[in-house]
Amino acid sequence: MRTFKRTIFAFALGAIPVAGPGFGFDGAPVSPQDTVLPVVSPQPGTAAALKRAASPVAPTATAPTSSFSTLQYQAEGGHPVAQWKLGKMYAEGDGVIQDDMRAFEYFSRIANAHAEDSPSAPQASIVANAFVALGRYYLSGIPNSKVKADTERAREMFSYAASYFGNADAQYDLARLYLKTPDASRDDFRYGARWLGLAAQKGQHQAQALLGQMLFNGDRLPPQRARGLMWLTLARDSATPDEAWIKESYNRAIAKASEDDRAMALQMLEHWVQGRRD
Repeated sequence: MRTFKRTIFAFALGAIPVAGPGFGFDGAPVSPQDTVLPVVSPQPGTAAALKRAASPVAPTATAPTSSFSTLQYQAEGGHPVAQWKLGKMYAEGDGVIQDDMRAFEYFSRIANAHAEDSPSAPQASIVANAFVALGRYYLSGIPNSKVKADTERAREMFSYAASYFGNADAQYDLARLYLKTPDASRDDFRYGARWLGLAAQKGQHQAQALLGQMLFNGDRLPPQRARGLMWLTLARDSATPDEAWIKESYNRAIAKASEDDRAMALQMLEHWVQGRRD
């Protein structure tokens, strides 16, 4: 993990620029010189904290027969897909007794072994998602375990996945951390809004909803009601049944929007859809 530490340290010093275009507070492209975004440097011991608590169990000599045993066999052999599936199963209690610590351990294995994989590698999305999962565990901590709530460590996990892998969920979670800081400085807000714009442009519907709210209501941003309504419309169409806040935000906005707001939002929406097709 020495190289992993050097990589994060380089990010912290700004030696590695964030790839890809930058976006303004409304999600529109901005000039290249404004695209560099900060990455929080890790606390000492970040890599060590990701180490699995228990020693790996040696795989059995013969291949198992059940699907769950097969996943375990593959996970112990270092297969990130199997490790991810088991981590999700334990995190959600899907077919197994829910166990956040076991989930944390599987996600940690992925992060430890594949942190420096190319962002274009087949398993890159799994690795990025493992960092996101670890970051979310650090946000709240795991009761009765060694994993305590640690906002800065969560920020480190999100920063790495957002910057190195360009993961939209990480960019959204990182944006929320910057935007929700009680004593957020002007720079913190700028960084949060930029990350939010990046995630929204990639189709992350929660980021689209939050950005739409802020733009429509003029919440710490110059009001852009039509553009805000466009983002809220996109978010509403992708919202899951348990994301009532997104649908409620859209309903409030559409009720307040003028005919001109609605017409302009529809034009923007058509341009968005056409741009995605191109």
